[in-house]
Amino acid sequence: MGRTRRKDVKVNTSGPGPFLEGKCLVAMPSLQDVHFNRSVVYVCAHSEEGAMGIIVNHPAPGVNLVDLLLQLKVVDSSDATRLAEAVGDQRVLTGGPVDASRGFVLHSADYRADDATMRIDESVSMTATLDVLRAIAHGDGPRKSILALGYAGWSPGQLEQEILANSWMICPADSALLFDPEHETKYERALGVIGVDLRFLADEAGHA
Repeated sequence: MGRTRRKDVKVNTSGPGPFLEGKCLVAMPSLQDVHFNRSVVYVCAHSEEGAMGIIVNHPAPGVNLVDLLLQLKVVDSSDATRLAEAVGDQRVLTGGPVDASRGFVLHSADYRADDATMRIDESVSMTATLDVLRAIAHGDGPRKSILALGYAGWSPGQLEQEILANSWMICPADSALLFDPEHETKYERALGVIGVDLRFLADEAGHA
C-alpha cells in the first residue's frame, strides 16, 4: 500500500487544522498489513499534501522508556533507579514503519519546546527532539506522554483512498485512548467508542 515510503508533510504549527488531525484511525480486520493490523493510529497531520500519524497501541518488543533514555544518554546509569520509580515500566511504542529509529513524543499540551513542539489540537501536542525526553527524565516534562519510534505516512490522497476502500474507520481521540498504558485493549476500546462490535466485523471479513 506504499505506507513505508517516507513522506514529509507540511503541518499546521499554530493550532487545530482541517481534515482528520486530532482523530484516530482504527484498522478494519481486513487490513492485514504487518505494520497496521489491529492498529489505532493518531493522526498528527493531514492536508492535501498527505498525512502522518502515530500508532498508539503497538508496544515495541522488549523496549521500555528507561532503557531507551539510558541508550540515548539522556540519563546515566546512576539515575536509572530514580527514573524507573518516576515513570515506571513505561513501554516504547512502534509508531509506524517510516523513520523507525526516530523518536516521536505525543504529549499533553502543558509542555512546549520552542520551535520543536507541534500543537495538534487543544489537548495534544507532539515533540520530536531530545528536549522533551530530557524534561521527562528530570521531572519537568508533560503530565501525560507516550514515546513512539517511527511514524505512519501517506502520500497525497492515499489516506482518503484507503478510507473509501474500507481499510480504516474514524474514531474520536481522548486522553485515555492515547496515553494510558493498557495498550492491548485500545483496539477494542476504540471500536467501542464508535459503537462497532469486533465480532460482527470479524464475521463480515470472513465472508468477504
